[in-house]
Amino acid sequence: MQTVMNVKKIMIGLLLMTPMMGWAAERELKPRLVVCTDIAPADVEPDDMESMVRLMAYADRFEIEGIITSVGWNCDPYPKEWAQYLQRVIEAYRKDVPKLMARSSQKGFLPLKKENGQQKLGYWPSADYVKSRAVMGSEHGGIKAIGEDNDSPGSELLIRLADEDDPRPIYVAAWGGANTLAQAIWRIKQSRTADEVKRFVSKFRLYTITDQDMQYSMRMNRAYSSHMWLRREFKDELQFIWDEGTWQEQCELGKQAWEQHRDYIQGKGALGKEYPTYKWGVEGDTPSFLYVMPNGLNNPECPQQAGWAGYHERGICADSLTTAWTSWQEPLRSISIGYKRRFYPDELNDFKARMQWAEEGKGNHNPQVVVNNKKGVQPICIQAKAGKTIRLDASKSKDADGDGLSFLWWQQPEIGHTKVSINQHEQAVATIRIPANATGDTIHVICEVHDNGPFHLVAYRRIVITIK
Repeated sequence: MQTVMNVKKIMIGLLLMTPMMGWAAERELKPRLVVCTDIAPADVEPDDMESMVRLMAYADRFEIEGIITSVGWNCDPYPKEWAQYLQRVIEAYRKDVPKLMARSSQKGFLPLKKENGQQKLGYWPSADYVKSRAVMGSEHGGIKAIGEDNDSPGSELLIRLADEDDPRPIYVAAWGGANTLAQAIWRIKQSRTADEVKRFVSKFRLYTITDQDMQYSMRMNRAYSSHMWLRREFKDELQFIWDEGTWQEQCELGKQAWEQHRDYIQGKGALGKEYPTYKWGVEGDTPSFLYVMPNGLNNPECPQQAGWAGYHERGICADSLTTAWTSWQEPLRSISIGYKRRFYPDELNDFKARMQWAEEGKGNHNPQVVVNNKKGVQPICIQAKAGKTIRLDASKSKDADGDGLSFLWWQQPEIGHTKVSINQHEQAVATIRIPANATGDTIHVICEVHDNGPFHLVAYRRIVITIK
């Protein structure tokens, strides 16, 4: 495994030299993602299986660095035999990926050693690569489990990832408990200096779906969890998002839209055949990676930027002792849920379109948003003078299928104090008059673009305006 990890140092240019890859035109790197899942049989809890199917349908958008099976609400200890359900999804992906690759005009895979290097947006990894990243993590939960006897292939993987020569952060999506990450950090504390530990921890960004470092019956015993230790000991180094709202809304909205899941997702391709019917709610874990989704809507380094995982602010946690990025209290909870409801139809349509690719090897593409001649998905940062008018031009946006495009410009009001009127807000070109008293403020404007093809797919671009 060490040899595999060292391949991360391969120059990005080697990827671009591979002639068989039509995706090479996309210059941006994928975000690094590690999932900690307590995936289980459908009669125990099917939602991890649902979220895993969706993740595989988006394998071209994430550099899946690890999928760690570990303890969660469903079990303590985690039954090792349950990892077979993860393997079932990976094998379904193996069957569907040739059709999914058509979405990016990808004709083949890089050699496995190069797949372990930095991956570009649009690249579909081989099933062998994904399989090589599936490992076992902590079998037991709680802070009491952390220590000499709790190391695992998962905690060792996290240490190797953080030690790689790669400046990108590592986003850890905790569908179960994050005990494996806590163990990795504990292990590092035993042999490195305080400054080295801080640098190590600062490589990670953690998004937890509630607190599942325990069995469900113990869920209100916050001090039992290693999550509290992480928030308390590394409050300045670890970006910790504790979701206690968006995931419940994800479950409920999925139940309300279950007929669409049944008709457009279940049974579509090999992946769709592994998508189980819900028991309590639908895909409760999905917000943890939607937060990182590189669709132009939000930068995951900034939790206040609203996106498909809602909205979060730094504040006191539900344990009343530690702080994190969260939205469990009003009015933040309603704001976050409001964004989830606003974006959910587009989010679901996007998933449905990808499952059509898995089934048929053809389908609709998302628009490509170009604002002021700038391509890509990263936020566009511009400066403007108070009292002046700025022009935002998305007329060069395009659609690979030749579909017609519709535009909507809107401001995210939670960031900054200045509220602006956007002229021609439903046109490709919009103008904004900056108020004369807005000096020193920041305005966030979103360009939202839909096509008129099947499922009316969406893409976004965030414009961050700093006022001088």
